[in-house]
Amino acid sequence: MNRYIVGREDCVEMHPFAGVTMLATCGEKMTLSLVEMEPHSIIAEHSHPHEQVGYMIEGEAEFVIAGKSYRVRAGQMWRLPGGVPHKVIALNKPVRAVDAFYPIRTDMLSPESWGSLSPRENPPESANP
Repeated sequence: MNRYIVGREDCVEMHPFAGVTMLATCGEKMTLSLVEMEPHSIIAEHSHPHEQVGYMIEGEAEFVIAGKSYRVRAGQMWRLPGGVPHKVIALNKPVRAVDAFYPIRTDMLSPESWGSLSPRENPPESANP
């Protein structure tokens, strides 16, 4: 792997849900993830302590953020503070999106680790109702 340029083959590839592929790479303080979703696939509700911003490259999805539904289309962005529950449902076409996280998501360092945050990264019980 090149120190500065990362190819798809250099990323950690994860399949955390049926029809969902995530490709992630980490810098010193951030994680970048390419998310590909088949039509009607779902990223189940979850939360993490990381700040998250994203951009919809193609497709359209329903985002359920803190219990409220939003339709996100290609060209739109989102920003989520850490600890906010969210879910994504791909609509009728494939979805491609990019997410950036701060700080690094250690649960994206290997294909088997998605969603398994180290104890220091788990939010307090009050942040995860």
